[in-house]
Amino acid sequence: MGTPIFAVPILKSLYQNGYPVSVVYSQPPKKSSRGMKTQKSPVHLMAETLNIEARTPDVLKGNSIEESFLKNLDADLAIVVAYGKLLPESFLNLTKKGFINIHASILPSWRGAAPIQRAIINLDKKTGISVMKINNKLDSGPVCNKYEIEIKKQDNSETISEKLSLIASEKILDEIDDIIDGKANFIEQEHDKATYANKIEKTEGKINWNIKAEEILGLINGLFPSPGAWFTFKGERYKILKAEVGNSKGEPGIVLGENLEIGCKEGSLKIIEIQREGKKVQKIGEFLLGSRIKKGSNLNNV
Repeated sequence: MGTPIFAVPILKSLYQNGYPVSVVYSQPPKKSSRGMKTQKSPVHLMAETLNIEARTPDVLKGNSIEESFLKNLDADLAIVVAYGKLLPESFLNLTKKGFINIHASILPSWRGAAPIQRAIINLDKKTGISVMKINNKLDSGPVCNKYEIEIKKQDNSETISEKLSLIASEKILDEIDDIIDGKANFIEQEHDKATYANKIEKTEGKINWNIKAEEILGLINGLFPSPGAWFTFKGERYKILKAEVGNSKGEPGIVLGENLEIGCKEGSLKIIEIQREGKKVQKIGEFLLGSRIKKGSNLNNV
């Protein structure tokens, strides 16, 4: 059970290593941004490539058809990876060994929808994946294993997602074997230490220059590639895709140099890649050739 590209390597790994995947569940196809046609999820498309049945119910709660289907399937185990739907409690006993979730954080930190983004925005030094048994509460089930990685300064949501997905695709094989053989040791989480990774809202991407440069960089990296961190200038929106912390000092939100270095509460931010609304992504040198943003420009809510 999975939906985004993050879950695809895990499905491929199971298939390529001979695990008999009976069925794949994914979110229903969605209309594209222009509404011209529907788009299947990355997991749905991979299931079709591997010739595995794909089911995409709109809802699971109260869905007697899907409940009956899973019951009759008599599966050993269900693997859930960023599926995007809460599983009804009535479903959780429909496989012999339960439902196992691969969650992209070091639980109990960052339970919820956006663990990778929240860890980066929060300037965490590390993240990882947790292999847990699903219960009737959000990401609060007992954990059998955690695998940690360092979050480096140049990492963003895309690079961390790729790293964690690769680790999960390798480790899940041993995890499944241990669970099926009854060797897995599930340990209760420390619930009093739980933090929550709420779904990302587009409005969160608006840059407040009156905070530390490293915090703004965390926002840029955490929201890359979508929805992105942005500011407005003379009625147009600009999305910053890549940046680095500089050493210059100046008023927050004021452009300090010809190379689009911007003052922050502490330090400065050097922009490396930027995208003007409705235009292509540009390296800073190319962008500055025709830009109205010059040294001394004020980027505070203008």
